[in-house]
Amino acid sequence: MRKAVGQLIERHPALAACADSIETMITLAEQTYERGGTLFACGNGGSAADADHICGELLKGFLLKRPLSGDSANEFESSFGAEGGEIAGKLQGGLRAVSLLSHPAFLSAFANDVDPDLMFAQQLWALGRSGDILLAMSTGGSASNVRKALMTARVKGVKSVLLTGNRHGCCEEYADCVVAVPEKETFKIQELHLPVYHAFCAALEARFFGERGE
Repeated sequence: MRKAVGQLIERHPALAACADSIETMITLAEQTYERGGTLFACGNGGSAADADHICGELLKGFLLKRPLSGDSANEFESSFGAEGGEIAGKLQGGLRAVSLLSHPAFLSAFANDVDPDLMFAQQLWALGRSGDILLAMSTGGSASNVRKALMTARVKGVKSVLLTGNRHGCCEEYADCVVAVPEKETFKIQELHLPVYHAFCAALEARFFGERGE
């Protein structure tokens, strides 16, 4: 068991039943990043905020500093002198991550002109590539726009993870990996989603910016 997952279970023993699926979730994302791919995240309401939160942890340092490599830092300095060195000293390594909630002009236009139920699916169709990964969140497990994003992921060749609760909604059959935390009430499900995705982000950071095998 990875260090981040083991620590997660120590803090939240109720999640022990999800340990294998959380490990799979991390492995799928690792495979995406090893190929230079992108993670896309989506959800509604509180899960929409979680999608933004997850991408924020991946795009910059989370638990580690993630300094630029020596070659990249030298390129900044040789191209732009002292100012380039200052920029390089503040930039951090990142993992490609896009929240499908982060394009408000598109969201309002597509909802008004076409179909609000396909807002996530349309972005994934336009931006996703085979080998990317979709992290979709639905506390009840039956959100129609999430289900259609998962359907689009399958056709596009994008791997998918559903983060949900134990209501076992219809979205589950469309995901490559289902992490169903052991709660039924929405706010309690969300309370367990946060430590799960923090462990997910920590494990990915350790893999690509820290000690391998963490």
